[in-house]
Amino acid sequence: MAVNKLFITLPIILAARKIDPEDMELVMKLRVAYFTFHAIIIVLMGYIYAQAMKFKEKSKDVDKKILIVVPPQMLAGEEDHKKYKEVKYGEHIISLAKQMISSSLFGMVFTVGLHFYKGMTTGMAINIIMGPLNMYENPLFKLFVFGMTPDDRVFDEKVSRSELEGSDKIVDEEGKVIYEAKALIAVKNGTFEEVMLDTWDASEAADISTFMSKLDSKTVNDTTKENKWTPLMIICGLKCRGDASAMRQMKELGADVSIKDKEGWTALHWACFHGSISAAKVLFADFDIISNGVHLIKDKDGKSPLDLATAEKNDGVAKIVEDAIAAGESKKNK
Repeated sequence: MAVNKLFITLPIILAARKIDPEDMELVMKLRVAYFTFHAIIIVLMGYIYAQAMKFKEKSKDVDKKILIVVPPQMLAGEEDHKKYKEVKYGEHIISLAKQMISSSLFGMVFTVGLHFYKGMTTGMAINIIMGPLNMYENPLFKLFVFGMTPDDRVFDEKVSRSELEGSDKIVDEEGKVIYEAKALIAVKNGTFEEVMLDTWDASEAADISTFMSKLDSKTVNDTTKENKWTPLMIICGLKCRGDASAMRQMKELGADVSIKDKEGWTALHWACFHGSISAAKVLFADFDIISNGVHLIKDKDGKSPLDLATAEKNDGVAKIVEDAIAAGESKKNK
């Protein structure tokens, strides 16, 4: 689309430069056309912003995380074209809506100022065409006016790390690389233990789809050689997207919640230490922790899962454990 836009822009610029600023009849026609089109654009921007706010408040996709291309820096190498940042869909929409309004209004004021105070007509003539064209190409216009949906990927986004290729990277707000596509390739081609460790290294940003695809009834209780970590422990410590459903899948495959690692920690110890509220909820709801007495298991330092949650000030998890224990005691006394 950029090439097509270039072919449109160049003839417009050449034609605009030939306009005689002393021809007041033509200038008046340009003014009417400019203000008419841009009045419509302002109304459309107001509508788009209102729809963006409504989307943020009500859409089920508002917290959906997507990977957006980071614009390459000037004079940057080809590799910079393959950098992405992870954002929430709703926040990205609001950010673009505000950016659209501020940049468009600034451009309008600047163009009108140059015209009335400097007598310049070129900018006004160019924007009679380019203003509506830019609005037409705006992804928010496509989303809220054309009626496209997040599934149409109007931002040319990627929805998971598995879509990254080659030397693609994910960077944080400071531009620091936090994930590389080649790491995902290593995960796909590695042993199951390597998959487990690479998934753990990815931390909260882990894409566990590959991890789960390699899991079955034979590997669900595998442990790493050095630390004796199980797949369930790793998921309980990650606090990543999809951890609850992954744990329930592990339960169906026969995951053993009572297995201890090298430090004497169970999966519940992991959830309590790392503050994973969702993991703690699933452990108590689906793994029958209380009946099995897993909540009473102490590590090599004599600490129970609740002790770890309290020591790490993970109050949310500590409350879940306390409430589950209290509910278990109440049920036992009946």
